[in-house]
Amino acid sequence: MSYQITLQPSGLQYSAESSATVLQSALDAGLMLPYGCRNGACGACKGRIVAGLVDHASTPETTLPPEEREAGMALFCCAKPLSDLVLEVRDVRRITDIPIKKMPCRVQSIEHRAPDVIVLTLKLPTNDAFRFLAGQYIDFLLADGKRRSFSIANAPEKTDAMELHIRLVPGGQFTEHVFNGLKERDILRFEGPLGSFYLRESKKPIVMIAGGTGFAPIKSLVEHMIATDAQRPVTLYWGARERAGLYLYELAQAWESALPSLKFVPVISDNVPVDWNGRTGLVHRAALADFPDMSGVQVYVCGAPAMVDAARAEFTQKCALPESEFFADSFTFSGDS
Repeated sequence: MSYQITLQPSGLQYSAESSATVLQSALDAGLMLPYGCRNGACGACKGRIVAGLVDHASTPETTLPPEEREAGMALFCCAKPLSDLVLEVRDVRRITDIPIKKMPCRVQSIEHRAPDVIVLTLKLPTNDAFRFLAGQYIDFLLADGKRRSFSIANAPEKTDAMELHIRLVPGGQFTEHVFNGLKERDILRFEGPLGSFYLRESKKPIVMIAGGTGFAPIKSLVEHMIATDAQRPVTLYWGARERAGLYLYELAQAWESALPSLKFVPVISDNVPVDWNGRTGLVHRAALADFPDMSGVQVYVCGAPAMVDAARAEFTQKCALPESEFFADSFTFSGDS
């Protein structure tokens, strides 16, 4: 059965089958609602149901607690319509602005930057332009039909190649292959760009927080700001468990010269070197200490779901950050990544 879905305040409408999720139907209709992982783990697609009923289906309670469901919230990547719907979605883009493509790419370089991190550079086809927004990601299309998602780490101004930061997941089928079997000139296929993590237009100062390889989409954002000579103040917090986890430390330091409005704050939580002069502890707590009042900033957070969830909760509850000014890319991993 088909239902009509209306988005407020834009007034955009599209049809959705009862067997498809609200998000997938929007994407099929050429509309990009906010989303990230597409499996209910990250919460990026969470929104309010103004009118109508949905089947929450496989929605995890860890991402959408019962009290939020009762208050009319839903995860649009999981929820399926049971009636016509009116949804509050303030950030909607048309997919036709930047088309999603399936493309081949060739491995150009494999650089080990840490014991468990590879910077992978992929050569893109010269006759088929790949456009994306800084902060978005791609899915590798594997032979068994599975997908693996990785954020693009370079700015969209770089058009001939694409950079990804891949962390080794012990026992992970794809990442084990990248670390132990992938060779230069190998051919891979991907689909993209995907996701709704990108820089919003605003004059507000920016707080960026990256955990581990969550640095990749943040790198894309910063390099795009450098390329466009952006003037907004940026405070970038990059956290890792140990010094080796800050695998492009010198590059982040150099950004303070390339983008004078940027301040880089490295944070280590465990195994702190004796000669470390930087911050220690949880990376989002470092930002909280520096910005006890976040009512006038935008926040961009990338990393593990626990870090993203903690930052969202503490910033909105303790620092007066409007929920609408919190943007996140939550890095979820399948058991056989």
